[in-house]
Amino acid sequence: MRVHIPKAHLLKRVLPRSMLGRSLLMILVPLIAVQAVALQIFYGSHLEFISRRFTLAIAGEIAMTVDLLNRYPGEADRAWVLENARRQWDMTMRLQPRTLLPVGRRTTIIGPVDEDLAAELRARVRRPFSVDWASDPFSVLIRVQLADAVLDVQAPRKRLYAGTIYLFFSWLVGSALLLFGIAALFMRNQVRAIRRLAAAAEAFGMGRDIGAIRPEGATEVRQAAAAFNRMQERIQRFLQQRTEMLAGVSHDLRTPLTRLRLALAMLPAREDLHGEVADMTADVEEMERMIGDYLSFARGEGTEQARPVDLAGLLAEVAAGARRAGAAVALEVPPALPVRLRPDAVRRAITNLVDNARRHARHVVIGAAQLGSRNIQVTVDDDGPGIPPDRRESAFRPFESGAAGGTGLGLTIARDIARAHGGDITLEDSPLGGLRARVMLPV
Repeated sequence: MRVHIPKAHLLKRVLPRSMLGRSLLMILVPLIAVQAVALQIFYGSHLEFISRRFTLAIAGEIAMTVDLLNRYPGEADRAWVLENARRQWDMTMRLQPRTLLPVGRRTTIIGPVDEDLAAELRARVRRPFSVDWASDPFSVLIRVQLADAVLDVQAPRKRLYAGTIYLFFSWLVGSALLLFGIAALFMRNQVRAIRRLAAAAEAFGMGRDIGAIRPEGATEVRQAAAAFNRMQERIQRFLQQRTEMLAGVSHDLRTPLTRLRLALAMLPAREDLHGEVADMTADVEEMERMIGDYLSFARGEGTEQARPVDLAGLLAEVAAGARRAGAAVALEVPPALPVRLRPDAVRRAITNLVDNARRHARHVVIGAAQLGSRNIQVTVDDDGPGIPPDRRESAFRPFESGAAGGTGLGLTIARDIARAHGGDITLEDSPLGGLRARVMLPV
């Protein structure tokens, strides 16, 4: 069964995908078309006209020589005729008596001069002949069958070609290469500025402080770079103001909580108040933990800079911390996984996933592997009840997943950190029977 591919889709497959390739194609196609038109005009008129003139002269001189040889068959007369042809027409001619011309021997070249020469020889000499273009690089070997001999003629190639032909082709090819080279150099500089802007936007989106980029290239590209710098400055100022505001709120809230903790600690150790004091102390600790979670969510770990880290060692630290908290955590990672990331932020994201798993399950497994050359995968599996597929995406929303003793920000913070690194987190079924959190991070 044949599959019909639309022409539009086929054209998209053939066309270059990069801006540089498409720009060069837009320059190259009209350039080739213009050069083709110029070549056709020259080749179809001027070159053919010159070719007919040159071949007409050669064929006429050979025809006159053949007529003189037939009219004066004497040996001395023929020698004079051949010598006079050499002096007057710059062609070397020799007779080979009692020789027959081989049938069908002829070598050709590309161009009008070959056909024009053959046509003029047929029209003027009116005898069997052969033309050899390949044996001598400086001459064209023409052999004409006479009644009692074969006339060998060495016609200089310079008499069949004009020097302007080579100059024209050199100009045609040279100008095309020069124009294409200048266009390629210019377009590469323009595309390089766009690529730098794209790289800067990607790095800023992954939380890396790259600073302001230097506007370069065309006016539109410079405007885009300047707009990016202004946007980057506004976002950083907004994040800083939000973090400072949340830090102030956190400080203001922690002050009365600290007083409450001290007041609870100074209460008399009465047996009838022991349960109430313990509950109030637990409420104060939970409020402090919630304030810390809110502040971390608002801050987004944005002040930390990415650096080379061994992800396998970082995961081992997370697993060790979970074991100290009483969780049964297994680790399945390779000996080393070097990657560039923000270690404190990633540690917090994986810790949130592990804490979420151990609150709902008895066993947790942390795994990691490198996928190709561009991504690293981290998985957190548990044997708990899991989350229904239709509720997995909503679990990442703030305050959606806090029904079991949390703030509902753990998964939200984890995904925010993963996406700030250019990756993501997804939830799916675990081989252990519970839930799997899959973290994808770019290398």
